[in-house]
Amino acid sequence: MTPRNLVVIGGTGFVGRHLIARLARDGHRVVLLSRNLAAHPDRLLPPGVVLREIDVYDPDALRAAFTGADAVINLVGILNERGDNGRGFRRAHVELTKLVIAAMQLAGVRRLLQMSSLNAGRGRSHYLKSRGEAEAAVKASNLDWTIFEPSVIFGRGDGLFCRFAALLKLAPVLPLARAGAKFAPVYIGDVVEAFVRALADRRTIGEVYELYGAEVFTLAQIVKLTARQLGLRRVVVPLPDALGRLQALCCDFVPGKPFSSDNFRSLQTDSVGGIDGLHRLGIEPTRVAAKLPAILGHTDGRQARLTRNRAAR
Repeated sequence: MTPRNLVVIGGTGFVGRHLIARLARDGHRVVLLSRNLAAHPDRLLPPGVVLREIDVYDPDALRAAFTGADAVINLVGILNERGDNGRGFRRAHVELTKLVIAAMQLAGVRRLLQMSSLNAGRGRSHYLKSRGEAEAAVKASNLDWTIFEPSVIFGRGDGLFCRFAALLKLAPVLPLARAGAKFAPVYIGDVVEAFVRALADRRTIGEVYELYGAEVFTLAQIVKLTARQLGLRRVVVPLPDALGRLQALCCDFVPGKPFSSDNFRSLQTDSVGGIDGLHRLGIEPTRVAAKLPAILGHTDGRQARLTRNRAAR
């Protein structure tokens, strides 16, 4: 692929770190926009990547940052907000997306790769509703857009297996809200490959790609897989919805919000796909069992074999 000038917003998170590293290896020139450079003092950027501090909610600053770019990649997303009224989600997902669209139009940049979420616009959660509104704004623009809708993403340093691993190391018993909620986890490497292929293929313009794995797990199964891979004996206690809502409400007031009322509402809609975007892009989905040891560390002997066998079912 011919090297391009790319601007990435929201690239300091889990997906962004992996995607930017790949784009740099492919020879692209990447400008990563951040509101606070001081928050990334130890970040080692690959050659060809520039970290630039701007207020991404400043229309003029955005337009100036986009000028001369071949494409913009919007990865901005939050899983929780302050309070529970939807304003934080709308600001991060809807208002910022609209600012990006307007700035691209003024800067004369047409190509937009937009991160969204599986089930965007469905369900009752502010998170999913705001993702749907952002998608509607992108589709209504005159840009050359491609939208990606991933299920929960797994990989080293993720917010799925790694997050539960940290909890399981502390708690012998884990009360779990919406334990039966279903997910089709998609590997971070496959998500990155989807972005890279779309960037190189104009046939992806105007398309929405659901990104999900070949396996479906309940939330309880994900937690148990994590415990087994770590070699831990843990008890998972599924909570009825009334207690799950109470747990979420209590966590609304915990610093860092490990769980929230909006997370609970999101879990009421299973994160499984309908039209396989990876297949449409010619990508073979990576199975959880193939990566879980590298994500969480290896266990020995019989326990490792049991983990691999159960994950493969």
